[in-house]
Amino acid sequence: MNTITSASSPTSTSPAPAALAPAVHALTEPGGYLMPAPELSALLGVGPADWARFGAHWDALTLDTHMADGGTYRFRRYGQFEVDASTDALTRLPHAPYLQESTINPLNGGVERHFDPLTDEFAADPLLRSLLLAMATLFTAVDGTAAWNIKLHPYRITAGDDQTGQPAPEGRHRDGVTFITSLMINRVNVEGGESAVFTDSGEELLTTTLTSPGDLLLGDDRRTLHSVTPLHPVDTTAPAHRDVLVVAFTAR
Repeated sequence: MNTITSASSPTSTSPAPAALAPAVHALTEPGGYLMPAPELSALLGVGPADWARFGAHWDALTLDTHMADGGTYRFRRYGQFEVDASTDALTRLPHAPYLQESTINPLNGGVERHFDPLTDEFAADPLLRSLLLAMATLFTAVDGTAAWNIKLHPYRITAGDDQTGQPAPEGRHRDGVTFITSLMINRVNVEGGESAVFTDSGEELLTTTLTSPGDLLLGDDRRTLHSVTPLHPVDTTAPAHRDVLVVAFTAR
């Protein structure tokens, strides 16, 4: 395991709780919140160059060979951290298979899925550390839990004339964790990809299309469900993809 207790640029401390007040309120009450890119960038102390550097890691993702629908549209890697929000101690855990129960994920659940690990460059990126500590501070303020397991899923969903991209092929769902987040990294030549968050009773809490690097959608996975509409290329003769980072926090 690799414990990281300090970092350089963009920032080495968690955002002040007051800056997170709108997100804390929204997650405490309805259960979902959209943090626009300017708001997140200000919290993390980052700019366009940081997002561009971070987004370059998505070029190193590898094909997901576990799609039960037979699709070859998803590229990803996988890794886990633990964080103690009271001390800002962030620990990368040894690589392991990913498992969801079939009751949570009826499409791909019920089996161990072996994905390539996060690259060392991705795991050590200072933007990632700042992001995870900011999320931990936020979720601790909502839930009161200081110790978290974090599962990271960087995704690239491709779309073409011969294959629709499916960011959420299982449809409206939850992930079986405490809090779930989706961070926009990049959109290239795609339309679609509208995200929505719902209550258990089916009431729509919010709908948005993440467009700018740093747009962040957060949800209380215990009380809400979420979905993302399919992707289609704008120009069918050119590459098309949507890059996101899905981060799942589970109270330890």
